[in-house]
Amino acid sequence: MTGSPPPVTALTIGLFSELVAVDQLMRARLTKALPRGMELSHFMLLNYLAVSREERSPAQLARKFHVTKPAMTNTIGRLERAGHVHVRPDWEDGRRKQVVISPAGIAARNHALDSIAPLMETAAATLGVDQIRAALPILRQLRAFLSPDAGGRPGDWDR
Repeated sequence: MTGSPPPVTALTIGLFSELVAVDQLMRARLTKALPRGMELSHFMLLNYLAVSREERSPAQLARKFHVTKPAMTNTIGRLERAGHVHVRPDWEDGRRKQVVISPAGIAARNHALDSIAPLMETAAATLGVDQIRAALPILRQLRAFLSPDAGGRPGDWDR
């Protein structure tokens, strides 16, 4: 391709560039704000389990977080050793396991929320609640489009 990209492509490249930069900065700031020893992946999993309040298999969690099953198993193992999740055999299929957040996991998640609250509050005050509300539907649509399990396919970008 010669010359500059078409305006729509340049706009999309700008959007993706900003999203990647925001993701990197957000991860760094959240990781720094989390309690000592807690990784962002730990917090995200604990938060999901605390909100859903349902048992999930490692495979379900891996799909939900778009990571490999071994990566999710590693995170679950660390959280289990810390006492933040309980892992039990699946009573219907002994080859599978089920994961649920423990009371200690709820406490760790709440402590982490307290730790990152100042960052969240500053972001809300800086951006404004109305702008955040306006941005969320667009970001959710983009996530749905990009997510293979929500209908978005990498080939769709080629059209």
